[in-house]
Parts: sequence; C-alpha cells; structure tokens
Amino acid sequence: MIYDHLLHWIDVDTPDQMLDRFRALFIEGARYSDTEISDALERVVLSRNAQEEFRYVLNRCCHILINRWQSTSNQLAIPRLVELFDEVSDGYVSQRHRTRSMRRLKELTKQFVETDQYHTLYRLAQVLNQAAENNVNRTLGNLIRRYPYLYEHCLLSEDSTHEHQSTVRHIQTEMQRKFEVDLSQYVTYQVRRAQSEAIARTLSNAAPSRIIHPVDNPTLLSEVQFRKAIKHYVGRVEGNRTYKDLAHSFLAQSKHNRDFRGFKNDLYEYITASIDADYGRRRFNKQLYVYLDSIMPSSDDQQLNDFLMVRTCSQLFNFLVVEGSHTPNHFIFIDLLSNMGPIRTTGVLLKIVLLCRKVKPVLERRFSVLFAHYEEYTHEAVRWLVLALENLNLALSAHFGAIDLSFIR
Repeated sequence: MIYDHLLHWIDVDTPDQMLDRFRALFIEGARYSDTEISDALERVVLSRNAQEEFRYVLNRCCHILINRWQSTSNQLAIPRLVELFDEVSDGYVSQRHRTRSMRRLKELTKQFVETDQYHTLYRLAQVLNQAAENNVNRTLGNLIRRYPYLYEHCLLSEDSTHEHQSTVRHIQTEMQRKFEVDLSQYVTYQVRRAQSEAIARTLSNAAPSRIIHPVDNPTLLSEVQFRKAIKHYVGRVEGNRTYKDLAHSFLAQSKHNRDFRGFKNDLYEYITASIDADYGRRRFNKQLYVYLDSIMPSSDDQQLNDFLMVRTCSQLFNFLVVEGSHTPNHFIFIDLLSNMGPIRTTGVLLKIVLLCRKVKPVLERRFSVLFAHYEEYTHEAVRWLVLALENLNLALSAHFGAIDLSFIR
C-alpha cells in the first residue's frame, strides 16, 4: 500500500510537495493526511520483523522517488530528500513522538541512517550535488562525484533493485562522458599552449600568436602533476614502449609458457621492471615473489588459462592495494606511494589491468574499499589517497575511455 501510494503521488506532486509528503510520513510521523497510509506504516513499524526489515522498506520508498526524479529534470531534489534524514534527532523524539508507534518509527529511522542502504543514498546525493565538493567539512566523501569508476561499488547495496542499478549506471555513463570531454579539452589546450610557447621562443620577433582561451583543469592535480601523469600513462615508459606495448609484448610471450609457474615468474619480472630498483631490493621484490608463489600453488604445473590469469591478477590487487573491507590492510600500497609516488604506483596497477581487462572492476572495488574506509576524513588528512584516486581516474580514462590521447606521446 505504501509503495503504491508513493508511486501514485510521485507522478502528481511537485518535488517540493513530494518532499513534504515524505517528511510528514517518515520523519515526523504525526500529521500525515492519509490515515489509511499512516495506519499501514504503523503496522509495519510495530511488526515483529521491523528491526531487520524496515531498513529495506524505507530504502525502497526513497528509491521510488529517486528513480523517477533521476529520469526527469528533477535530479537536484534527490540531495534534498537525503537531507531530510538530518532532521532525525534525539531531542525531536522526546518532544514530539509520544505514542508507541511514533517512538518506534523514530528509532527505526535513526537506525536506518547507520545502514549501508543509507550510506549509498548519501553518496548518490553527493554525486548529484554539485556544491558537495565545496562543503565546509571538505571530507573525502564530498569528492565521490569525481570518480565514476567507484559508483557501482559505492552507490549500490546488496538489495539495490534492477531499476536503481540502471539509474546508477546511467549517472556513471553521464559523469564519465563529461570527465572525458573535459579531459580532452584540457589536454588539447595544454598542447596548443606548449606549441605556441615553443614557436614564440624560436621566433623571437614573430607576431603574437592567436589567443588560446584557457581551459579548467578537470582534476585536483596541479598543472605540473597533470602533465607528468598523462605523459606517463600514454607515453613511453620503458625505452620506446608504452604501457600498452609492454602488455601486448607480455601477452604474446605468455602464450609460450608451458605452465602456470612459468607465467608467475614472468609476471614477477614484468611488474618489478616498473619498481624503483633501490626500493625493490630493500623488501618489496621479495614480498611480491613470495606472494605470487603462494597463489594457487597446486596449479603450478597446469597450462596457463583464462581462469588462472584472472585469479592471479585479481589477487595481486589484494596485495598491492587492499584485500577487502573486512581486512582493510593497505600498508604495501601506502609504502609504494611513499617511495615511488602516485604516478608510478598507478602505472604498476595499470600494467596489470592492461594484461587482463576482466580485472578492471576488481581494481575499482579495491579503491572503493579505501574510499569507504577514509570517507569521513578531510581532504588534507588523506591527500595521498586523493592523489591516488585522481591518477587512477586519469589512467583508466586514457586507456579504457572513449577519447584518444595517443597524439601527446
């Protein structure tokens, strides 16, 4: 009854009216105009399973509004919907909610704010709220809209409906396309400016060149950091070979491996070629060798196949970035960043993804674990992670996006 009620009114009410309706029903719970619906909600919150099930009911009600607004021009109403939950407070409970059902509704709503379902809602609101990045709190969570590759892992929960999954993927496609357009324009601007400056230096008496209108940097990297990063990811890194060249060469060579052990040995050489020599000798190279050796040792004598390739590359991200949300240890990742910097560290991860594109979502999920772990930290406190997120965004867009940046090599 509640779902059908909201589905009816979402097509009738304006966003402001719908927000008032949602506040009255779920946040205040004391003055809803339709007594039949308020009675239905009372039966829900007082039911035996409410402690476990109400979060899913409330989440579904939120998404009824979100999915409809997302498909129209009312996207900006979505952050306002999520902001309604800021009104849930202890003081409000004691002053206004005197009946048993009202108190129970408030308790369950407060509990909802602590759930994964609400956290995905909050992140979605951050994506759609263009002012979020300028929030006075300046937490890492405010930056979620900058990283479309995190959306599927940070904006969806286990119970997300097919409709909501489609909504998130639609937003992801739009935001990724926007970033790639902005990136292409900024790279073109940088190239034209460099060419103009080169001509001016060569022809000191030449007439002023045409005005080149500046383009905003679409990343949080400085101009110098941006130039180094983009050249590194699409330019030559080992001799005359790019990362893509190195991956193609390795894959061609791996076809001649007689067994899985030989593949792991070659993969060790492939990765350590991008590791700073002094850093690698101290400890990292040995750690990597031992870790690779521990991956499915019972299959060492088998011929390399797609399953072994995917499994090995996936496990490497556990080692190089972070294992998972339950064991978010990432000492090696921080050590790599500290010793080699975010550009070269991201290059190592890129080398692995270019070998096996099927593990790209695995890498993205590993970064989503770090994002969730540090979500409440300020930008400044996790500057190392912000730089890593920005560099990965560049590297993935340059190699897996719709733009061609090969001209800058």
